[in-house]
Amino acid sequence: QVQLVESGGGLVQAGESLRLSCVASGRTFSNYAMGWFRQAPGKERESVAAIGWSGVNTYYADSIKGRVTISRDNAKNTVYLQMNNLQPEDTAVYYCAAARVGPLSTSWYRESRYDYWGQGSQVTVSL
Repeated sequence: QVQLVESGGGLVQAGESLRLSCVASGRTFSNYAMGWFRQAPGKERESVAAIGWSGVNTYYADSIKGRVTISRDNAKNTVYLQMNNLQPEDTAVYYCAAARVGPLSTSWYRESRYDYWGQGSQVTVSL
């Protein structure tokens, strides 16, 4: 089992930045690729970004590419999502997820690829 706990969400104004963190426990963190998803009110959950076990390979949704950066610190069992120039449409609950190491390039955006999920962190962006 892997336990994931997100933090760093909150209320910000449009144009501001936030950095979400997700701390993992329970298994060897570096054995897992990590992803971030989000779910806006009334919408389905969607992929945001993912990162391979070493941190070298990263993947981003086209809708948010250029405004977010995913990174990880395996020594701290933590994955981060830096979000810049936030807009009201970024308002959502953000979830981190862990996927057992394996091919990720063609599946990183699929919820089914991930084995463990956090409880989510609310991000609200106001005008």
